[in-house]
Amino acid sequence: MTSETAIRHEHRLDPEDAARANFYALLARLYASAPDAPLLGAIAGARPLSPESEPGGEGRLAADWDALRAASAAADARAVGDEFQALFIGIGKSEVSLYASHYLGPQSGRPLADLRAALAGIGLARRPESSEFEDHLAVELETMRMLVAGDSQRLPAPIAEQRAFCERFLLPWAFGCCNAISECPIANYYVEVAQFSASFLALERDSFAIE
Repeated sequence: MTSETAIRHEHRLDPEDAARANFYALLARLYASAPDAPLLGAIAGARPLSPESEPGGEGRLAADWDALRAASAAADARAVGDEFQALFIGIGKSEVSLYASHYLGPQSGRPLADLRAALAGIGLARRPESSEFEDHLAVELETMRMLVAGDSQRLPAPIAEQRAFCERFLLPWAFGCCNAISECPIANYYVEVAQFSASFLALERDSFAIE
């Protein structure tokens, strides 16, 4: 057994953590670039969630997932691509920023420098070919996916480490970003993405609080 196979064998994820990792991966992908037609089709065809699986059985995550699935089924990939460009890239200035530094005030200190130090501490660094700074929403979501699921080089992080990263670097600003997307008059498909993101992160926050 190779070392890579051994690492993968040692950390078979339970269904709950596998689902968490998959949602982090999906959201990271949706905020990194616009979904193409195959991805829209995959989301549309995904299974619904059971409201009973959520703490308290409130069903908000399941309802927002259904709304995202329905929006994906109805979406045109080219139109969503144009929306992504207008929302997050724009000409000169985007309508909505996906960077933590836009939402965190002066009292937050040096969020980008602190994030870089934290990423270095867990063996991660910005890829030379990447054009995104580390405080981009997609990067932080992908970091959470790695912490939950591990990869071929590392085991999943302990829940305390997952909670520490999420509470320090993601939760303080991600809800503000989701609200900005939801309230932007030119947002359409990404309103559903943002609402599902907020519901998922709220569930993560509440679950961390009772660990």
